[in-house]
Amino acid sequence: MTVSPVPAPVDPAPPTAPPLPPLDDVDHAAATPDQSQPHAALGLREEEYARIREILGRRPTEAELAMYSVMWSEHCSYKSSKVHLRRFGETTTEAMRARLLAGIGENAGVVDVGDGWAVTFKIESHNHPSYVEPHQGAATGVGGIVRDIMAMGARPVAVMDGLRVGPLDAPDTGRVLPGVVSGVGFYGNCLGLPNIGGEVVFDPSYAGNPLVNALCVGVLRHEDLHLAFASGTGNKIVLFGARTGLDGIGGVSVLASETFDRADPTQAPSRKKLPSVQVGDPFAEKVLIECCLELFGAGLVVGIQDLGGAGLSCATSELASAGDGGMQIDLDAVPLRAENMTAAEILSSESQERMCAVVTPENVDAFMAVCRRWDVTATVIGEVTDGDRLRITHQGATVVDVPPPTVAHDGPVYQRPYARPDDQDALQADTVARHPRPSGPAAIAEQVRTLVGSPALASRTWVTEQYDRFVRGNVTSAAPADAGVVRVDESSGRGVAVSIDANARFCRLDPRAGAQLALAEAVRNVASSGAVPVAVTDCLNFGSPEDPGVMWQFAEAIAGLADGCVAMGLPVTGGNVSFYNQTGNTAILPTPVVGVLGILEDVTRAVRSGLGPEGHAVWLLGETRDELDGSTWAGVVHDHLGGLPPRVDLAAEARLAAVMADAAADGLLSGAHDLSDGGLAQALVEAAVATGRGARIALASGPDGLDPATVLFSESAARMLVTVAPGDEAELARRCAEAGQPAARLGEVGGDALRIEGVDPLPVDELRALGDATLPAALD
Repeated sequence: MTVSPVPAPVDPAPPTAPPLPPLDDVDHAAATPDQSQPHAALGLREEEYARIREILGRRPTEAELAMYSVMWSEHCSYKSSKVHLRRFGETTTEAMRARLLAGIGENAGVVDVGDGWAVTFKIESHNHPSYVEPHQGAATGVGGIVRDIMAMGARPVAVMDGLRVGPLDAPDTGRVLPGVVSGVGFYGNCLGLPNIGGEVVFDPSYAGNPLVNALCVGVLRHEDLHLAFASGTGNKIVLFGARTGLDGIGGVSVLASETFDRADPTQAPSRKKLPSVQVGDPFAEKVLIECCLELFGAGLVVGIQDLGGAGLSCATSELASAGDGGMQIDLDAVPLRAENMTAAEILSSESQERMCAVVTPENVDAFMAVCRRWDVTATVIGEVTDGDRLRITHQGATVVDVPPPTVAHDGPVYQRPYARPDDQDALQADTVARHPRPSGPAAIAEQVRTLVGSPALASRTWVTEQYDRFVRGNVTSAAPADAGVVRVDESSGRGVAVSIDANARFCRLDPRAGAQLALAEAVRNVASSGAVPVAVTDCLNFGSPEDPGVMWQFAEAIAGLADGCVAMGLPVTGGNVSFYNQTGNTAILPTPVVGVLGILEDVTRAVRSGLGPEGHAVWLLGETRDELDGSTWAGVVHDHLGGLPPRVDLAAEARLAAVMADAAADGLLSGAHDLSDGGLAQALVEAAVATGRGARIALASGPDGLDPATVLFSESAARMLVTVAPGDEAELARRCAEAGQPAARLGEVGGDALRIEGVDPLPVDELRALGDATLPAALD
């Protein structure tokens, strides 16, 4: 893919406006307590505005109002989710924390992966911007999560993305999906970061509200870990990276509302409205990455924070709140790329590719020298002070004077009412049993083809071929493999496997079980490579928290995920909540996306995704039950969603993962593929297409009492398809028996078609052509 450099964005000159009234500084605010302010237009409720006045003992200045509005927004403050998210911390045991070097509350979780190496990973959303401006929204979503990883002291080494859009044939999907994919690919490719996997899901609930969830993985030595705090009176605050402009204002609030009219001194400043979607420059971020790594390596950084949502408002308040003193900032020192920017605009701008560092005075010159070497703009904008105030000046006046924790960490906390939706019982009672299942070789084969060519299961090659997947040379497995595998240490071969998963259909039927099934699938995908799962990150996408039904879904999903992580001994290292994902009054399907990190002692021993060589035996690990409710078969063939999702058995998932890791370490397996969407049928198809070989499969050796269609299309969890050399079958069977792992031999690899007993032959080339044609036909 050829990419062209993006010129640095230049903000337009502001429109001609009446002369500005006197600056709204702290003294003026104290002297004019009754002056009306546009707090509601900025998204602040009456009680929130009253609390701000109580905290300050006066009305806020224009700049303070801007800071509180963005920092107390749902995106930054987690005000509707905090009471539920606490469950993760409350249920995490000391044993689960054993590998954590940094966890919830930091920019990203950091996990000890052995031999002095650590890996940091996190997933975040950029949903609404990606609907407004798909390319830039998705691109800056990638840029933002990469900077979170940089802020921990790590080198970013890979990205993943979870994309959810409306139906493939919906008119707007043709605008949103190509734009999002081009944005993800452009930004990641320009950074030289391999995109090692993810998801693309089509569903009507996402038609007006796509989900763009981006994950990044970074690598560091233990001693290179950096945290976000401002410590040491007299230490300097250095802003470095891109200049600050007008793009992105209102990205996490409604600061860019056109109701603001500077001609009325009671209103916030008017400005020609620019898109609230940030503008990204991946080439600037690439230079910033290398600059940061040199600064870290030289020991020139005390604390560091990236500038993402809420910009300088977030960076300054969070650094000060997490530190041991106060902070003084001069906005006149901030490099700008637009004239006449107000203090509120400077503080709220979400211009990309910026970082904020705390540097000791004696290291400032060396810090600046490194930035000059990388041609990165860097400016001292303030310093750490004693006391407990964040004071910010602009044009000689103090425009902010606040206690930092009240902005950064002590925002409102809501106990939103929640209640089981009125239609939940009827939904669960409406099972797929009323729909006929195919019988006979031709009918079953035809439904396999229908599923393979459906948007739900068709090949995502149209997407992944736009991404660099193996750049840098340390990726040993990437999409369409079950998990992305990245080498961490070239000398030992130590590496990690990562997967992100969610099944919103299951979550709609039962959000508690659905969240656990997402966790189980991500664990299973990582385990399919032979890696040992060790940690979790999440991105929780839901509708409006003001809807009791949505909050019930959210609370149930949190409870399910927290309990599931305890059952599997996996700590949640951090994540993201995205609310208000809905069109009008119609919310998206509840979509908790779960990312799992696993460790491989040697990536050369990772299990290949797909079938093994000709003549190798095909085995199914796990039990198949009559579980078609919520399945892809039910959705594609019958347009049906109802009933209960598959049974969750986390002990079985843990046992399966342990068997896989043990067998992989000893080189026992020649191929593997997890069973999830589409069941055994789709697993066989994808494994065959991946390796270009067919297989002879006897369903009679499967579970008793189930018809062939159920065996093929059921989406029972805790199952894995593996292949093994004939001479190793007895050893695999012995290990499974010792572990209590159900296992059955299905057949053997061979030929150019899937020949499943009771089903017409399915040529591999035909299956590949069917899957490959679907997305290009709709999007090219």
